[in-house]
Amino acid sequence: MPEPTIETIEALVGPATPHFAFQLRARVREAIAELPEEHPVRRYGEEQIVLLDRLGFASTKAENSEPESRDRIGWETIPSSATASEPLPRGDR
Repeated sequence: MPEPTIETIEALVGPATPHFAFQLRARVREAIAELPEEHPVRRYGEEQIVLLDRLGFASTKAENSEPESRDRIGWETIPSSATASEPLPRGDR
C-alpha cells in the first residue's frame, strides 16, 4: 500500500455522513497505522478521526449550520438534530 497523503485522508473524510462515520474512521486508522507519530499525515488523520467520531453521533459535519432548536420537546433523544461540532451526549451507549 502506498504511503497515505493528506489528500488520501481528505478523500475518505470529505464525503463522510453520520451513517458511515465509524466505518470511515476505521479506514483512516488503517491508512495511518504504519506512519510514525510525528508524521504530519498521521497527525492530520488523527484530527479527522476525532471529527468522524463526533459525526457518528450527529447529523452533519457543518459547523456553522443551524441545528434544530434545543427547546423542542424530546430534542435530547433526536440524533438527527445535532451537528458534529455539538453532538448529542453519548450516555451509556
